[in-house]
Amino acid sequence: MSNRLLLVDGHAYAYRAFYAIRSLNAPDGSPTNAVFGFVKMLQKMEASLKPTHRLVLWDAGLAEERLAALPGYKADRPPTPDDLVSQFPRMEAWLDAAGWAQLQIEGTEADDWIGTYAKRSSAAGWSTVIASSDKDFLQLVDERVGILNPNDKTERIWGAADVEAKTGVQPAQVVDWLALVGDAVDAIPGVSGVGPKTAADLLKRYGSIDALLPRVPEIKADRLRTELMAATDLLRRNQGMVRLNCGLEGGPVLESLASRDPDTAKLRELYRTFGFKSLHAELGGDAGVVQGELL
Repeated sequence: MSNRLLLVDGHAYAYRAFYAIRSLNAPDGSPTNAVFGFVKMLQKMEASLKPTHRLVLWDAGLAEERLAALPGYKADRPPTPDDLVSQFPRMEAWLDAAGWAQLQIEGTEADDWIGTYAKRSSAAGWSTVIASSDKDFLQLVDERVGILNPNDKTERIWGAADVEAKTGVQPAQVVDWLALVGDAVDAIPGVSGVGPKTAADLLKRYGSIDALLPRVPEIKADRLRTELMAATDLLRRNQGMVRLNCGLEGGPVLESLASRDPDTAKLRELYRTFGFKSLHAELGGDAGVVQGELL
């Protein structure tokens, strides 16, 4: 069996779990809704994909070069809810006990590490599945790299055809597509009046921003032509903002990400602490000591 690396956008799944399950608490009253949802989602993912290697990536700050280029980068995002912040250590403890590798390096974004490990995996001849709904990862899709989008109920792995169906462009054009459209979630403004369809139409016609800019004067629509002529600097900046840095140095070697057997004793103790009766019962042992669970 060839190696398959599963890369999980940790914060994205933690947030998803937090808002999917609104009320769940440990016996001591502390919130555990995000932990429970996170565990269930990763268990389902593993059972479906059967990866040989696994890595959960956590954000640990913003890339300095992006902040220098755009000081307002991601500035509009609301603060992480306290009840979610308190659950991150428990998710990390579960990952350790369940045999999952994880990575968090100060001053770096999980997106860039995911891009880096996807490229390392491809260079080693492995296949990679990126678990995330973030459209930035669409730029990485190729014959070895696919996307598991949790918003897609079919649960299939997205390839190039799915990227084109979603955006109207090929994966190699996604950076330019995002540069034209912008990204409101990350507070990256696009070209005024250019939406996803217009951006896709431009790239289908010209191929790339590099090919488009010299030919802007030939665009017949007055407003679009004017906006694009004024947007050269914005587009160059946006390309740098949305292009993932896939050449980060450091981090664990690929081989060390091999799926490990879970530490059942540690998991059993964590499930007791969290009050996860059903998960504790799956491990066997004395489930009677566990408090009631809402799910």
